[in-house]
Amino acid sequence: MYMPRFYAEVQKPNQGANTMKTIATIDSKKPSTKQELIATNIRLLIEQLEAGHSEALTNYLTAMSRFRTYSFGNVLEIARQMPEATRVAGFWTWKNLGRSVKAGQKGIRILAPIVGVRRKKDAQANKDITTQNERVLLGFRNAYVFDISQTEGVELPSLRQVTGDPGENIERLIAFLNSKGISVSYSENIAPALGMSYGGRIAILAGQSKAETFATLVHEAAHELLHRSERRTTTTKIVRETEAEAVAFVVGKAIGLVNEEASASYIQLYHGNASLLAESLEVIQQAASSILAALESPIAEEITNEELEEVAA
Repeated sequence: MYMPRFYAEVQKPNQGANTMKTIATIDSKKPSTKQELIATNIRLLIEQLEAGHSEALTNYLTAMSRFRTYSFGNVLEIARQMPEATRVAGFWTWKNLGRSVKAGQKGIRILAPIVGVRRKKDAQANKDITTQNERVLLGFRNAYVFDISQTEGVELPSLRQVTGDPGENIERLIAFLNSKGISVSYSENIAPALGMSYGGRIAILAGQSKAETFATLVHEAAHELLHRSERRTTTTKIVRETEAEAVAFVVGKAIGLVNEEASASYIQLYHGNASLLAESLEVIQQAASSILAALESPIAEEITNEELEEVAA
């Protein structure tokens, strides 16, 4: 169920950036695997939460809205090193886009995949000539990307319209939900709730603004995607509601509907349970990425997997 939002704390400009820059200096041993990368960043995040810096968690969610195509570990890593980053790419990718990395700029370290080719034996290849070779993940290596603010050159086209109108995204989201067998209807009978998720059916309170309707719809969509399975019985209602609101924040931020007065109530994802926090952040990213993919315009906002492989080469 989605009730009207409660903002427990207002994030001040640059407050989150300073916090994340501080923790970026804590980790002296560079993680070399995805598991180490995630564990390190979750540990640093928990240190910030326990120190009372709840805006750190909002910074991670903001990074999710900007870098949908990145792995969970790399989203955490980008948010830790440069929370203000909006669009990142490798050195040569920026060159190909007509921009150059400014002298003296420090790259953002991520883990990039090393992809190789496993050749099949002749006997196997002769059976099916179209599947002779198989691409396999050999491991990961350090790679460095740069935010657009660290580059200069030709102006790039605007990637999103930052307005309070979701435009066609309400219809696109409804079509996405319908494709998954989830119906959407409008009703005045669910007040004071703004939205309700019934398992295969969503009801939205009639009369909301377009922006509020979209945010409510995303919140209830998150419940449908995340909380109609085993997770419903293994999490508390507070965690489920906070996860759904976090998904709404990430998706809304990505299309320009969320302002800087972001809710700090995401702190409820962490109640001394590091494992549950990591799990929540990962499912939030998965649900938000699935919804954003359904809303996606033809313009790609981040570097693709192929570009990551190029960076790793």
